[in-house]
Amino acid sequence: MDHHRTTRRVRAIVRRHGPTAQTWRRRVAFLGGAIVIGLVAFAFAEAADWAARRFTTLERTWWWLPLLLTPAGFAFFAWATRRFAPDATGSGIPQVMAATRDPDDAMTSLTSAKTVVLKLILTIGAVLVGASTGREGPTVQVAASIMGYAHRLARVPIRASVFIAGGAAGVAAAFNTPLAGVAFAIEELAAAYEQRMAVLVMAAVLIAGMTSLGIAGDYVYFGAMRSTLPLTQAVLAAPVAGVVGGLAGGLFSRLMLAAGGSDWRPLVAVRRHKLIFAAACGLVVAILGVTAGLTWGTGYDAARSAITNGAIPWWYAPAKFATTLATAIAGIPGGIFAPSLSVGAGVGDLVRPMFPTAPGGTIVLLGMVAYFTGVVRAPLTAVIIIAETTASRGLMLPLLAAALIADFTAQIVSKERLYHGLSLRFGRMPEPTQVQHESDDRGNGSVPRA
Repeated sequence: MDHHRTTRRVRAIVRRHGPTAQTWRRRVAFLGGAIVIGLVAFAFAEAADWAARRFTTLERTWWWLPLLLTPAGFAFFAWATRRFAPDATGSGIPQVMAATRDPDDAMTSLTSAKTVVLKLILTIGAVLVGASTGREGPTVQVAASIMGYAHRLARVPIRASVFIAGGAAGVAAAFNTPLAGVAFAIEELAAAYEQRMAVLVMAAVLIAGMTSLGIAGDYVYFGAMRSTLPLTQAVLAAPVAGVVGGLAGGLFSRLMLAAGGSDWRPLVAVRRHKLIFAAACGLVVAILGVTAGLTWGTGYDAARSAITNGAIPWWYAPAKFATTLATAIAGIPGGIFAPSLSVGAGVGDLVRPMFPTAPGGTIVLLGMVAYFTGVVRAPLTAVIIIAETTASRGLMLPLLAAALIADFTAQIVSKERLYHGLSLRFGRMPEPTQVQHESDDRGNGSVPRA
């Protein structure tokens, strides 16, 4: 009897903790998904960079071509998005936030294979026609989908933490910034964060970042910026940059939210003609691009030039602000991460003359972190992204001060966080009773399903 009882106990332990147990399958899904995310993020980056170079070649050969190509491209991609993948519109981060509310339903809509494949194709297409957009937000949505399918393949229940891990791994792989991925998971998606999954989430982020790093090599996204800012200058520059960047970023956020949710009659009438509206947005981007010459794509070159003390025109920040807003509200896929950093560089360049004795690049970085924080309202993520993409760890305290001030200032202009507001337009909202039950579960130490 004792022998049979011992055998049953051993079998039970093996089923619960052995290689076939759900815990092990979940670990394999997290780690395997992270590797695939790193590979896909790298391939996506290469394709987007190719599209940007191709557009630059066309624009330099025939300066007038964008006046036709960009509006037509915007209209076509808006139609294709509405027709084939309505959940692929915009950045992708709001979709991931919405997916955490109902993970099972999200796998058939917000993060389905059809949605994310078309997201990849249409985002590359948007870059190819000169849209002021980035790949980082779409990478987050694609990464969340990959992580979801990895769990399906491993026959593991899909929780909110699956999409958190995937999205955070996408940030890490897109920017080559693992720490920013961890900060993003905690700060942007904290409402659905599951404490017991923290180690697996961080492991997925690090593995995705290391996979991308192993292929692309060790590089600093905007180039290394070794200058520091003396305390006497930092105590003045950080608040000024924080206020200016926070107000500008908050304005962008408010305009984006208003463009999709305002009841103002003229705006409602315009939104009814979605393809004409998309073409009009494309025409705005084309006119500013042709006249200004610097506002196409992510704005990476202009931002890098500003950081390295290269001169950029005073009008760059408002022009890039306008083209990024026009692209973001046009109803086509594409992110705002990289363009927002570029606008922030322009804001910092506008502030720079107020501090003539300070290293110019340091003021630009303060503007970048302040504006980016004003837009996304995630100061910790903003600081880590700027610090890691410029190797400017000596500026951590001034950057953090500017980000916190910008976060507070942006609330004056736009009380609602951008990604949270946009996420409410996707998926199903949880019932009030469900929210209460989940709150009670957290209070009792248990983990909700979604």
